[in-house]
Amino acid sequence: MRRFVLAFVLLILPAFSFAQDNLFTPHHVAKLRVVTSAVIAPDGSQVAYILSVPLMIPKEKDGPNWSELHVVDTKGNSTPFITGPVNIENIAWTPDGKSISFLAKRDKDEHRALYVIPMRGGESRRVLGHGSDIQGYSWKSDGKQIAFLATEPAPRDRKAQQDQGYSQEIYEEDVPPMRVWIADLDSGKTRMLDLKGSASELHWNPKMDKLAVALAPTPLIDDQLMFRKVHIVDLNTGQSTVLKNPGKMGQVAWSPDGKLLALISGADKHDPKEGRLWVWDTEHENWSHLIGASEPIHIESFAWSREANVDYVAANGVRSQLGNINGLGRDTTLATQADCSAIEAVLTHLTCSNDGTAMCYVGHSPRNPPEVYYDFRKKGRLSIQAPQLLRLTDSNPWLRNMRLAKQEKVTFKARDGLELEGILVRPLDEKKGERYPLILTVHGGPEAHISDGWTTLYHSLGQVGAARGFAVFYPNYRGSTGRGVEFSMMGQKEAAGKEFDDLVDAVDHLVKMGLVDPKKVGITGGSYGGYATAWGSTYYSDRFAAGVMFVGISDCISKVGTTDIPWEMNLVHHRKWLWEDWDYFKKSSPISYTDKAKTPLLIMHGKADPRVHPSQSLELYRHLKLRGQAPVRLVLYPGEGHGNRRAASRLDYNLRLLQWMEHYLKGPGGAPPPYELDYNSYGGSKSASWRHTPMREMDRGTLVEASIPWLGRGCPCCIGW
Repeated sequence: MRRFVLAFVLLILPAFSFAQDNLFTPHHVAKLRVVTSAVIAPDGSQVAYILSVPLMIPKEKDGPNWSELHVVDTKGNSTPFITGPVNIENIAWTPDGKSISFLAKRDKDEHRALYVIPMRGGESRRVLGHGSDIQGYSWKSDGKQIAFLATEPAPRDRKAQQDQGYSQEIYEEDVPPMRVWIADLDSGKTRMLDLKGSASELHWNPKMDKLAVALAPTPLIDDQLMFRKVHIVDLNTGQSTVLKNPGKMGQVAWSPDGKLLALISGADKHDPKEGRLWVWDTEHENWSHLIGASEPIHIESFAWSREANVDYVAANGVRSQLGNINGLGRDTTLATQADCSAIEAVLTHLTCSNDGTAMCYVGHSPRNPPEVYYDFRKKGRLSIQAPQLLRLTDSNPWLRNMRLAKQEKVTFKARDGLELEGILVRPLDEKKGERYPLILTVHGGPEAHISDGWTTLYHSLGQVGAARGFAVFYPNYRGSTGRGVEFSMMGQKEAAGKEFDDLVDAVDHLVKMGLVDPKKVGITGGSYGGYATAWGSTYYSDRFAAGVMFVGISDCISKVGTTDIPWEMNLVHHRKWLWEDWDYFKKSSPISYTDKAKTPLLIMHGKADPRVHPSQSLELYRHLKLRGQAPVRLVLYPGEGHGNRRAASRLDYNLRLLQWMEHYLKGPGGAPPPYELDYNSYGGSKSASWRHTPMREMDRGTLVEASIPWLGRGCPCCIGW
């Protein structure tokens, strides 16, 4: 009988394996292509975009994603422009709309330079180099001058000293400030502006010789986050005016007539997230508060559609909201909001054509990662009543053949009556009346939120978990964004209090729905979500059968002295310093509750993380290991920071996350699974095709094979894409 069963299993195995090809696995996640930025042409006829493409391991040497420049027209015809071994960044259309400019280090470049490639085809041309990497730029409207960001070139003797072994670092003191430079393309002359502080962004006024420059006291990330201010610099006199935006600073853009400057800012210094829309009137020198602190939304992106009208994209709960408002704060009847339920994609990165009739976005949905979306409106229309969104790109055509589980918004109440929401990915092939294991996936920040879009990433299982019989839930606990200033501040002064009680209340709601087995609940997350995981695995250990913590906090006391964002932690999180209330920081630390720890915990961390120092993971690991009450494992990623960027590190993380959850929520439990991984497991194949079509560069009018590495950037507090 046993021989018969074995023969039967061997007989059906090939067919079973074939049937599983349309189920999501970590290897499918590892080959996802993602649009990271998009800019519409001045005439609205085309969109330039950057496509992030994973490396083909083991065929390619490990590293961050390739980054490719593509152009798509309004009918969805996409053309690869540059796909070579360079990092394409900061794409923009030249003022005449005939070419695309970008930053890259190409050929024999020692530093990142500015290039231009014509739309008609031909060779990309290096138009500006510097003695250090160019980090950002802005064209003057006549195309003859460029303002750019770069540090001062290092002295020649510095490299000689480094070659001799003098490689010491002077912590936080030897980081060079970012300077603002003006380059005249006709004469080739370059001059540096005398500005105090470190610049991070600049925008040339379209009608005047003035720059809007974002300056922070130092180049350190904490100052960049909390103390950046907009300066209006007169290039003729050298004088500058500080606008003193009230809080964290987001997108900045001049109106077409150069008289108004729109800015996304926090409501004040304690606002966790920039999300209010302000406009500075240069003539009257005053601020207009267009979208105020009382609005239960967060502005994420905007564009000037006409001389004094602003179109915007806002997060409204788990969906996107579109609106249009007069930039002078007048005629408020023009401000309208589209029905959020009518927008199927989660949108951001809004740009607009010169005449205001065409717009593009980067957007994602439950069925596709970020792609380019397009919206056309009739001339003269001042509001957005019914957006006609058209998805222009299809970067992952193989997704059409995948079986994807149902995804939906779930609303529930916390124990104190506060209404909360989150995104649920149901188990694939769910059977009515059956209970399933749950993977509670907690976002970082906490000034972030999960939208009803694509939720399957290297650090969150989403469709991978659903395909293997898990329910996956993403709660937007108090302190999340997307619901206005008041809601995003609800977790302040009370770390690991009601904000993490919300997580348990979410689990209870899913149990009451009849979907989740309360004895098979796992918790995972990165950054602040890692903090929540540590809390769930100690303080709330009786509620969680497995935990996977990524770049998370375990000791709030030592965190103060080891993070690179102490002011951000003070002003928008704890609202106090350690020496003012030691007991509060101790009570907010998961290591204070390791006596309760019974949850098997997998801890993973980048060894070069400056945000949440790896010592946070080392501390928790050692405490749990010494107590010996539950299995614990620590995985460190050399060279990785606050989130993994390299292809191998991402796949390794995804596999370990899935392995740990399956072992403790569906498998035998007990001792941890083997730490050595089969990187071809879970549907992987050594012969799998990771790319579908070779990408090419349109240089010299010919087609040349090429690929581009991409250095992804996550937000300072979250682990991003």
